[in-house]
Amino acid sequence: MNSPLLAGRGVVRSYGATPALRGVSLDIAEGEIVAVTGPSGCGKSTLLHCLAGILRPDAGEIHYRDQRIDLLSESARAVLRRTELGVLFQFGQLVPELTAAENAALPLLLAGTGRRAARTAALTWLDRLGVADQADTVPGEMSGGQQQRCALARAMITEPRVLFADEPTGALDSLTGEQVLNQMVRVAREQRTSVVLVTHDPRVAGYADREIMLRDGEIDPAGLGPVVARTARS
Repeated sequence: MNSPLLAGRGVVRSYGATPALRGVSLDIAEGEIVAVTGPSGCGKSTLLHCLAGILRPDAGEIHYRDQRIDLLSESARAVLRRTELGVLFQFGQLVPELTAAENAALPLLLAGTGRRAARTAALTWLDRLGVADQADTVPGEMSGGQQQRCALARAMITEPRVLFADEPTGALDSLTGEQVLNQMVRVAREQRTSVVLVTHDPRVAGYADREIMLRDGEIDPAGLGPVVARTARS
C-alpha cells in the first residue's frame, strides 16, 4: 500500500482548559477529496489548521510526505503553505487594497517570482475560474462568489499538493456555493490535488470521495466511509 500524502497521528489540541481534539488519527491519499464533518465546535477547523501547519498540536504528529511538519518552525511551515499546501478560507481573506490579479499572484510574489510572470499566472487562473474580467477589480467591488473564486485562484496558483478548504461556501448562497464547489473539485481533479474540505453541510460533503465525522474532538466511527461524490461541472 502506498504511504499517505498527509497523515495525522494522535493529534491533540486544547484551547486553555477546553479540549478541541482528543487524539485524532487520519490518512489523506494523493488526489483524494476528504470531507471533515460534524456539528459546530467538534474540532473540524482546529484539525484542518493542525494539518495545514497553521497551528501546532499539543501532542501527536502531522506527517506530510517524508517529514513531520509539526516539528518545523513557524516560518518553515509558512513557506510550505506558500509552495505545497494551499488554504481556502470561508471568507476568502483577500487583501482589500489589492486587485483580484494582485491577490491571486501573492503566493508567487512571496516566493520570489517576477511580477510579470506572477501576473501572467494569476490571469491564467482567474480565467480558468471564470473571473478574468475581475482581474483589476478590488474585493470590495466584487460579489461574494467572485471573491471566493479569486481566493481559490490564489490557493491553487502554486499547484499545491494539498488544498485545505475551511467552510469554503459558508458565506455564499446555495447556487453560488455550488458553482464554487464545482470549480474547486474540477481544478483539484485536473491537478491531482488532495483536498481536505471542512463543512457542516451534507450537501457540500457530497462533493468528496470520503467523509470523516468528528464529534467532541474525536472521530465518530459511525461517520466514516465513502460518500457519493458529485461530478464537477465546468
